[in-house]
Amino acid sequence: MKRTLYPKLLFGYVLYGVIGFLIITTFTYHLTFQFVERRDAANLYRASALISSNYAENYFSKSVTLEEIETQLVTLGDYLASDIWIIDPHGNIILNTADQTLDANRPIPDFDITDFGNRYYQTGNFYDQFAGETLTVFSPITVNYKVRGYVLIHKPTATLVNYANGLIMISYETLALLFLAAFVVLILFTYIVYIPIRKITKAADNYAQGNFETKIDLHSGDEIGYLAASLNYMANELNTLENDQRKFISNVSHDFRSPLTSIKGYVEAMLDGTIPVEMQDKYLNIILFETERLNKLTKSLLELNKFGSHGVMLDITDFDINYTIRMTAQTFEGICKEKRISFNLILTGEKLYVSADMSKIQQVLYNLIDNALKFSHSDSSITIETTEKNDKIFVSVKDTGIGIPKDSVQKIWERFYKTDLSRGKDKKGTGLGLAIVKEIIQAHDENITCISTEGVGTEFIFTLPLAREK
Repeated sequence: MKRTLYPKLLFGYVLYGVIGFLIITTFTYHLTFQFVERRDAANLYRASALISSNYAENYFSKSVTLEEIETQLVTLGDYLASDIWIIDPHGNIILNTADQTLDANRPIPDFDITDFGNRYYQTGNFYDQFAGETLTVFSPITVNYKVRGYVLIHKPTATLVNYANGLIMISYETLALLFLAAFVVLILFTYIVYIPIRKITKAADNYAQGNFETKIDLHSGDEIGYLAASLNYMANELNTLENDQRKFISNVSHDFRSPLTSIKGYVEAMLDGTIPVEMQDKYLNIILFETERLNKLTKSLLELNKFGSHGVMLDITDFDINYTIRMTAQTFEGICKEKRISFNLILTGEKLYVSADMSKIQQVLYNLIDNALKFSHSDSSITIETTEKNDKIFVSVKDTGIGIPKDSVQKIWERFYKTDLSRGKDKKGTGLGLAIVKEIIQAHDENITCISTEGVGTEFIFTLPLAREK
C-alpha cells in the first residue's frame, strides 16, 4: 500500500516553517524597520521643535550667544546619539555639535528645504554630508513670524537597523517556539489520527481482498474509534454472511441433488426395463413424492427470499387468534388420528383479537404444529395456549416429543439446519420451516423463543399485539 498522507503532512510542516521564515525576513522586517524609523523620527522631531523654540529662537533674537547654547546642544546631541545642526535659510551651517571647529556659515551644497516634501524627515546621505545612510529631521526656527533658519538632527540609520534587528530576533524566537509547538501537534496527530487511519486502511484493504478475520485494534471514544468499531462489526457480519452463503449453497445443493438423483434413477430404470411395468406405479408415486418435495423446497426458498429482501408487505387486520388456532388445528385431523395424537387447546376467552397479518400467522401456526406432530410420540398430546399480558398476546405450541439437544436450540432458526435427531426422525423436512416462522414474526416486530429439553419435549412461544378494538 502506497503511503502518501504522512509525507504530505511532513511537507506541510516544513513548508509552514519556510513560509514563516520568509514572512519574517521580508514582510515583518520591512514593517518593523518602518515602525522604528517613524518612532525615532517622531522623537527627533519633538527634540528639534524644542531646540527651535527654546534655544535657536533666542539666538536669532540676540538674547543669547552661540557659545551659550552650544554646550547645551552638545550634551543633548550625546543624549540623543545624534548630530544637531543649526543652519540659516540658505543652507549655511551656523552650529554643528559633532564638529565645533567648522568655519561659520559653511554652506551645504544644493540645499533646498523643499526636498523634504510634505514630511518632516528624510533618509539618505543629506547632500553627501555623511558617508552612510542617515535619518534627518528638521524643524523651522521662527522669529516674529519669519523663518530665520532650521534645526536639523541627524541620526545614523545603523542604530535603527540594530534596534529593528533586535525586534526581528524576537520574531525569529517566536517562530521557533511556534515551529516546536507545531512539531508537538504533528506528533500528537500521528498517534491520534494517522496511525489509527493506517490501521483502518490496512484492515479495509484486507476486507476488500475477502479477508474478514482482520480486527481493528482501536478503542477510542471519538469518531475514529466509532468508525473502527463499525468496520469491525461490518467485517464480522460479512464474514458471517459469507459463511452462511457457503452453507446455504451447500444445503441447497444437497437438498436438490438427493430427490433429483432419485427421480433420475427411477426414470432411467423404467426406461431401460430394469423396473417391470407392473411395479412402475410404485416408483411413479415415489417420483411424485420427490417432485412435491422439490416443489415445497422451492416455495420455501421463494418465501424466505421475499422476507430477506425487507420488502414484504403485511396485510395487518384485527382477527380472532383463538378461531385461527382452532381452524389450523383441524387441518391436521387426519395425521392426528393416524398417530393417535390429540390437541389440548387452552385459549383465553371465547374470542381474542390480535392485530397482524392473518395469512402469515396461519402459516406460523401451521409450521409450528406440523413441526410438533413430526417429533411427537404416538398417544401423546400437543398443547396450544393463548395468554394476554401487557397489551400482548402470547401464543404457545408445546409438545412432549423427542426434544432438541441443548447445543442445537440456538441453531434451529438457521436455514436448512436439522439436528441429528430430526434427520433420523423426519426425512421430509426441508429445514426451512422455522426460518420462515422467525422471519414472519420479526416482520411483525415481535419475538419468538424456543424452550426445549431433550427427551421431554419442546415449546415455542411467540407474541402478537393485542387489537385495540375488539
